[in-house]
Amino acid sequence: MLTRVRELLVPVARRRTTEELGAELDLRSGASRSAYWTMLVLSAVIAAAGVLADSTATVIGAMIIAPLSTPIMGMALGLVTRSRTGAGRSVLGGVAAVVAVGLVASLAVPRSYDLLSNSQISGRTSPGLADLIAALATGLAGAVALARRDVAAVLPGVAIAISLVPPLVVAGVCLGDGAFVLALGALVLFLSNLLSLVLAGTFVFAALGYRDAPPRGRTRARVVLALTGLGLLVLVPLTLSTAANYLVAAWEDRVERAADAWLEAEPGATVTSVRTESRTFHVSVRTPGGLPPVEDLLDRLHGTVPGGLSVVVETTQGRTIDAGKV
Repeated sequence: MLTRVRELLVPVARRRTTEELGAELDLRSGASRSAYWTMLVLSAVIAAAGVLADSTATVIGAMIIAPLSTPIMGMALGLVTRSRTGAGRSVLGGVAAVVAVGLVASLAVPRSYDLLSNSQISGRTSPGLADLIAALATGLAGAVALARRDVAAVLPGVAIAISLVPPLVVAGVCLGDGAFVLALGALVLFLSNLLSLVLAGTFVFAALGYRDAPPRGRTRARVVLALTGLGLLVLVPLTLSTAANYLVAAWEDRVERAADAWLEAEPGATVTSVRTESRTFHVSVRTPGGLPPVEDLLDRLHGTVPGGLSVVVETTQGRTIDAGKV
């Protein structure tokens, strides 16, 4: 059964040999190493520009040319073939270089700037279990694409789906701005993506028979223990972050219901959206006339959301009203 599935996914006639795959992922030659560092630094600069400009298209461009997945998959192949490829050093050096670019980019961020108002930052500082599942699936797709000679065209899509450089840039920007909790969230996202690539690559390469012989005894135990430890290290904060995201979503739903009740007396007035930025609820409303006293909204929110959180009402007419704290 396993042989049939393996043949279906990667037929022998289209499967790269161990030597071909190793050459594809080996960065120890001078030409490969210089190309790796050049493209990595350029992708980090592009990602930093995209993050600061809050430009999704620019960040996607950085993802496409970022070569960080190459040594990560090299680590997976090294685990399967039990060979030293130097891929780990390339990954660690690349992580340090990209975070450093983010730190330099943070110099352009004003101290009064709300980092969470930037969608490129807020979207990468609170990862959840869904991100881990997506990363695992992407890692499987990337490993299969690398193992086949005829599906290299999907690799740019894999590069976009598995975000590696942007979270590191965001971590650097947040560190430079003193937002250490946000930086930690971005680093957790990167670690979950890295671990997913290594696990998926190891599984696929082992299943396709790239190992000469299965590891035994202490070697196998060390590999399993290391991967399990890394998995727990990433899984715990992702689980907590997912729970926190669900809690914030529940609070936003309560705020929206309270705001709907608050606007009932105003004909034609509706709540268009509720979002949370930092410790503030932003309630967007559409109203043809005036608004009820904002104190009434705070009274309705009392006891439904934690105290001390701020509420800001924004109208489609361009008015911004600081309602105060719950």
